This record gives sequence, C-alpha cells and structure tokens, in this order.
Amino acid sequence: MPSYRDPAFQDRMAASADARKKALDRLKAKPPIDPAVVAAKLAAAAAKEAAAAEKRAAKKLAAEEAAAAKAEAALLAKPVEAPKLTEAELKAARDLRYAMRKARKK
Repeated sequence: MPSYRDPAFQDRMAASADARKKALDRLKAKPPIDPAVVAAKLAAAAAKEAAAAEKRAAKKLAAEEAAAAKAEAALLAKPVEAPKLTEAELKAARDLRYAMRKARKK
C-alpha cells in the first residue's frame, strides 16, 4: 500500500493554473448581462423597499396610536385620590383604631 506523498511545488502550480483556467472558461461561457433585465430588477427591488418602508411606517403609527390610547385609558382609570388629612385628623383616626382594638380584647 503506497503511503501519502505531498505534491511537489510544480504539481501544486499546475493544479492551480488548471483551476484558474477552468474558472475563466466558466466565466467566459456565461451570456452577457442585459441592461434591460438589470434595470427591471433594480426597479422591482426599489418598489419592494418602498412597500416595506410604507409598511414599517404604518406599523410605527399604529404602535404610537396604541400607546397613546393606553396612556389615555390609564389616565381615565386612575382612581380619584382621597383628600389629604391633617395631622390632627390622622391622630384621631389612629386613636380610634387603638380604642377599638382595646375594646375587642376585653
């Protein structure tokens, strides 16, 4: 069974030149690009991008409207704040709770 032998420099150069020649032949075999086809593809891409931009703008507007509606609903649902009590009223309420607790224990 023969062992693996590294290719010599000349062999590698020949293989590289052969691959380069095959790639060049494939490139030359392609038909030339038609400017009308390129223009049509560019127009289609521009139309697609414009539609996508319009869709993004509509989506952003809808999100902003939803956020505004949510904020408005939060303001409307906010409970009315109780009036602020004075120190004397707070002390009276605290004393009343204390007295009620004492009464329950008896």
